Amino acid sequence: MIKKVSRKDARSTRQKRVRAKVKGTESKPRLCVYRSLKNISAQLIDDEKQVTIVSASTLDKEVKTKASNIQASQEVGALIAKRAIEKNIKSVVFDRNGYLYHGKVKALADAAREAGLEF
Repeated sequence: MIKKVSRKDARSTRQKRVRAKVKGTESKPRLCVYRSLKNISAQLIDDEKQVTIVSASTLDKEVKTKASNIQASQEVGALIAKRAIEKNIKSVVFDRNGYLYHGKVKALADAAREAGLEF
């Protein structure tokens, strides 16, 4: 009998596959995206020191859209890029965190690119 793999386990497998290839440093941190049903957030992470440099979320006061949709993703992407540039970070490594690269995740990435981040 074939055992069905849960969605959580499948995402965890994809996460591990991406993390094996993507490492963040102090000069080029990892832009990690997390999306839930209600919110979306992004962090710039230095994997060598295991510390979060900058973060942005729909829970922040600067973000006007308080939902998990494409418009909110674009606002979070622009906000994370603005905060990164204030800390003199221009280039990052993108970590989609096991999610498919389309919809909300792609909107966040495109908005971050337009705001000045390179990846």
